[in-house]
Amino acid sequence: MSESSISRLTRRVTAMDWRTALMIVVALLGVGVLVLLLANLRTADVQRQAALARQSDSYEIMVLAQGFAATAARAEATLGRYVVAGERAVGRDYVEEWNRAGRQLGVLQRRVQGNRDQAARSARLRQAYDARGLELAEVAQNTNFGRNEAAYAYFNEARRSPHLAALSRETGAIFDNERALLRRHTDQTRITAIDAAAETRNLAIFGVLLAFGAIALGWLNLRAIRDRAAAAAEADAQRARSVELEAAVAAATAGLQAEARERIAAEEKLRQVQKMEAVGQLTGGIAHDFNNMLAVVLGGLELARRNLPDGATDALRHLDNAGEGANRAAALTRQLLGFARSEALTPEAIEPTELVAGMSVLLDRTLGDGITIETRSEGTRWHVWADRVQLENALLNLAVNARDAMDGRGTMVIASGHVALDGETDGDCAPGDYVSIAVSDTGTGMTPEVMNRVFEPFFTTKPVGKGTGLGLSQIFGFVRQSGGAVRIESTLGAGTTVTMLLPCHAADAVAATAPERVAPRAQLDRGLDILLVEDDPRVLSATLAALEELGHRPIACPDPLAAPRIVAGLRALDLIMTDVLMPGQTGPEMIAGLEPQLDRVAVLYVTGYAGEAEQDRFAGRPVLRKPFTLVALEQALADAIASQAPADTVTP
Repeated sequence: MSESSISRLTRRVTAMDWRTALMIVVALLGVGVLVLLLANLRTADVQRQAALARQSDSYEIMVLAQGFAATAARAEATLGRYVVAGERAVGRDYVEEWNRAGRQLGVLQRRVQGNRDQAARSARLRQAYDARGLELAEVAQNTNFGRNEAAYAYFNEARRSPHLAALSRETGAIFDNERALLRRHTDQTRITAIDAAAETRNLAIFGVLLAFGAIALGWLNLRAIRDRAAAAAEADAQRARSVELEAAVAAATAGLQAEARERIAAEEKLRQVQKMEAVGQLTGGIAHDFNNMLAVVLGGLELARRNLPDGATDALRHLDNAGEGANRAAALTRQLLGFARSEALTPEAIEPTELVAGMSVLLDRTLGDGITIETRSEGTRWHVWADRVQLENALLNLAVNARDAMDGRGTMVIASGHVALDGETDGDCAPGDYVSIAVSDTGTGMTPEVMNRVFEPFFTTKPVGKGTGLGLSQIFGFVRQSGGAVRIESTLGAGTTVTMLLPCHAADAVAATAPERVAPRAQLDRGLDILLVEDDPRVLSATLAALEELGHRPIACPDPLAAPRIVAGLRALDLIMTDVLMPGQTGPEMIAGLEPQLDRVAVLYVTGYAGEAEQDRFAGRPVLRKPFTLVALEQALADAIASQAPADTVTP
């Protein structure tokens, strides 16, 4: 071989060596960029999770602060009723409400221990709570021993106590501080996300540049190989380009398909949420109109029954059947309002064993024949103080989840019992006695990753269209608002147990099953001059007839805007009976405008649709729910007149 040939071969090998070395460097840089991208994404995710955890803590502290303030306010209101009524049962309710406020304050103090300022505020709040408790205990003790005048004096003095202002001030300070912390955490999360996105973008740009560099080096290598073997190099190049193009097309197609699936899932979830919202609004509106119609039907049936001649047994039987059907329709309407969240729901003493037994038929029909239900109870001595409808819905949701986890076939166990917590074994619950209601299944179980997210709103492991992901989050909110907690134990492939812990209530079986008092709380000894404000002409006519049947002197007003003119022209007026929702002006708005014209005139609100948000608009005045009977109407009128007592006897 000639010297020139050897020289050319040496130069070619040398050129290929530096290209290969450069390719290795570019490849290493690419791997480094990929590692940095993954590390950056991991760091951003960790920071986001930490920020979300801090936000969740702030939300929980704010909810605890508001819950404590609300419970303390209810306790003072209950004490006021005890001072006026003197009933021992009301006094026990006050003690229970005040102690519940103390337990909530204890949970709040544990939650803010990590924040020195908040811990100091909670300590001051505890001092104010203890001092306020001593003041109210003095009032309760005087009432308990029958010293009513001293109790009134202490109660009025307690209303001006600096400890009451300290309770409100420190609770508001804790809430405002957590809200400020929440804003800072939100800002930090946003800044972290922006920084992570910027770093990711820079790394991606660098990666693209490296890719272009790698392509350029590959092209140079291909040229070198083509110089040595043009035909083979060209074939290899074409084959490589073909493979790369196919891979790019496959990747792009897979990306488009994944994006399309995600978009379809998001649209389906949005449609589900919108559908439930629309169903709730539609249900509430239908129930409102249905209550108006039922008010006319029930009123007419009662008037017809009262005016039947003696011996008309057949007509009376038909009227009774019609009345039973109307009452069943009214019960259905109350259920519709509860579903639409438009009915004010109230707590009561509930015995868990009785609750589960009462739901047995509903559970059997809902879950199907493939599910075997076993119930276990430690006795009927323990009660909970909760909303029965919400508790039944929570138990039904857990049962449906258990059925789905078992794919419609298996054994489900519903167990109730008693759990005593000392405050050290469970940081989410205050120390005390709790009723446990547990639902266990023999289904597929859950992984730790799924268990960590089961209470997140809209998180679900069910197929699209099979669930909204709101069931467990609603149960979590209900139980936490009731002062309890939810626990989940699950083993993959062995089943899941969900346990609701609710604070015990001081009630016994006799008190829980005692019949309600049907006698009116107050009675009327004369006919009343009543202004009746109702926009529905059928309801207006039926209510006028009912008032006249009871011996009163009603005056019709079909338009709330005309009420001031009618009131100005009346010589005597004892009571205004008004609907709540009317076109042009609501009942509370009308009463507020009439206040200057009213001198010791009682007010009775009538409604078939008034949710919890409406309650504080009634200013403590009585509310009569549609549809109503003549007995209920008479009792409501008596209560409205009784509520217009002299100022020195009105409960604060």
